[in-house]
Amino acid sequence: MAILKHVKSKNANYSSVLDYLLYQHDEKNSKPILDEYGHKLLREEFYMDGINCSPLSFDKECRRTNTKFRKNQKKSDIKNHHYIISFDPEDVKENNLTGEKAQQLCLEYARKNFPGYQTLVVTHTDGDNHSGNIHTHIVINSVRKYSVERQPYMDKPHEEMAGYKHRSTKRFLNHLKKEVMEMCQREGLHQIDLLAPAKEKTREKEYRAKTRGQKKLEQVNQKIREAGMKPTASTFQTQKDFIRNAVFEIAKTARTFDEFQAILFERYNISVTRERGRYRYHHPDRDRRITDKSLGTHYGKAYLEEKFLQNQFSQASEKEVQKPASANNDYRKDPLAIFHYRSSLRLVVNLQENVKAMQSEAYARKVKISNLQQMAETLIYVQEHGYGHREEVTAALEHSRKDLEISIAQSKECSSQMKTLNSQIHYTGQYYASKNTYRDYLKTKNKKKFRQTHESKIQQYLEARDWLKECYPDGKMLSLKSLQQTKESLKTETNSLKEKIQQERASVRELETVLHNIDAILNREAVFTHQQLEKSQEHPDNHYTKKQKEETL
Repeated sequence: MAILKHVKSKNANYSSVLDYLLYQHDEKNSKPILDEYGHKLLREEFYMDGINCSPLSFDKECRRTNTKFRKNQKKSDIKNHHYIISFDPEDVKENNLTGEKAQQLCLEYARKNFPGYQTLVVTHTDGDNHSGNIHTHIVINSVRKYSVERQPYMDKPHEEMAGYKHRSTKRFLNHLKKEVMEMCQREGLHQIDLLAPAKEKTREKEYRAKTRGQKKLEQVNQKIREAGMKPTASTFQTQKDFIRNAVFEIAKTARTFDEFQAILFERYNISVTRERGRYRYHHPDRDRRITDKSLGTHYGKAYLEEKFLQNQFSQASEKEVQKPASANNDYRKDPLAIFHYRSSLRLVVNLQENVKAMQSEAYARKVKISNLQQMAETLIYVQEHGYGHREEVTAALEHSRKDLEISIAQSKECSSQMKTLNSQIHYTGQYYASKNTYRDYLKTKNKKKFRQTHESKIQQYLEARDWLKECYPDGKMLSLKSLQQTKESLKTETNSLKEKIQQERASVRELETVLHNIDAILNREAVFTHQQLEKSQEHPDNHYTKKQKEETL
């Protein structure tokens, strides 16, 4: 699958970019590979093109553009953005991908997504330390050279104009990932969903640390073997890998967060806390905690707490199966005893469609017991809420869905208002902070010298003034104090809407489950086999009929 990587550079020496793309480098230490005479070696196969510049004079032309627009003059300024598209190695064998074809695809990609920028597009076919995967480097100067038409993915004022700097926002990166996926799907190349969060996330820094650690471990193991002993470990583990493996093992059996927390600390000396909806892990050899976000979705609150519930359910089912026959016979003596069993409301499982139940008789028995419990729970729910007919449950579900849609629409409107309000506060503050500088600029006689000294302040004023003119057509600006007050009230409204949406979503899910279970109860084929249905019709004293259940509901 093709993946996209982004690197920002503050290095003012643009020649170093050309040097890396043209000559062979050791990826482990980023040093150039030299021949026997100490000369740099050209890469064996590469393809190079320039957009809005000559590729071999990319460095000089970028510096001229920076000078023209008086940008990238500070050491802290981002000078260039480096995007890397790496293709799946299997595409070479299965889909006839070549370096030349990858170059043409990425050249078209760069023209579409980086218009007006001086862009260097270089494709390598050697991969990371000659691993063989084809990848393309797209390097752009951070200052736009030519003005272009405004595109839908541009979210900053005047971003399309010449002289303005490139901003690699989260929204823009998502747009680029979507474009990569569409390109690969169009060309029939291997591709995964780049926008979906990774189950296990490994960043570049961790990957490099793992590679270095594995190399050192192999060197140590070699010395141990030479001494006639056997190494205790053959695979190097990073601190994050240690946490991942520990969480994976304990999550198989843990039923609650407290149990998970206790076992994790007891066995692996890893502490875990819940803070602001996230799990934070503390490795024994680390000072700072590691968030679940940096580990992957399978190590976060949502996934693990769902896993805890599954463990509770499966262990409860196993206990029911292991009970002696006399305990199960209580339901025959007192059929209503099952209605006193309380559990979380779940979907009734269709045995005819469940492959695992067809293959395992023991699992089928577990499902049958679970289905009986969920049927009882559904009947209790219907009685507690006073539903007399199926249509009443359907009407309640539709009403809950409409309420949820209204709340979501209100939440989106509040988010839109908050975004506009934040921009108003930002540009209002920027306007007042740079207003006096611009006034002095208008009064001074030597405007050229004054502008060179206060370029950033003047630019901030002009940017804020233009934005506020569009925001306030009548020219009546709101004060920062009133905007802050509006923001606080909007925050309160947004938080209350979030809580309301959570409650309404839970209500919708609950009603959907109830409706599904009612249909399963009224239509026996949805839960039991045809043979069991025939037996129930032959022995009406032992089973509720469909008509009796409809009357009960």
